[in-house]
Amino acid sequence: MTHPVDHELIQAAADVARKRSHGDNHTMAAAARTRDGRIVTAMNAYHFTGGPCAELVVVGAAAAQGAYDLDTIVAVGDRDRGVVAPCGRCRQVLADYFPDLEVIVGRDAGLRTVPITDLLPETYVWADHQLEADATGASA
Repeated sequence: MTHPVDHELIQAAADVARKRSHGDNHTMAAAARTRDGRIVTAMNAYHFTGGPCAELVVVGAAAAQGAYDLDTIVAVGDRDRGVVAPCGRCRQVLADYFPDLEVIVGRDAGLRTVPITDLLPETYVWADHQLEADATGASA
């Protein structure tokens, strides 16, 4: 099931990508909307050791602003590449932190908003593992 596309959120990420991209180190921007309507933006920090993607940086930036309940997220590439779907690592982290998160994916007229769980069918749920460990008294 898809939901309405938040074009203001896409524009916020596109503005950051256009204004703040710098060489190969910062090529992706992300924007997330909090449940109370605020928009938080961030850039990736590429590094050959696996620096964080823009989606993960926006999670930290949101937490630094006291926003722990994200509603929708989108990533946009520099050089007018448009919306870029999150990588596998980001999908898993986003699902773990925000299991009800909506993600904007697709291109041009095919833009759509889908639940993060649609991007990770039959996913491992970290929170479920933690509940099992707590219930048995075992440590992970």
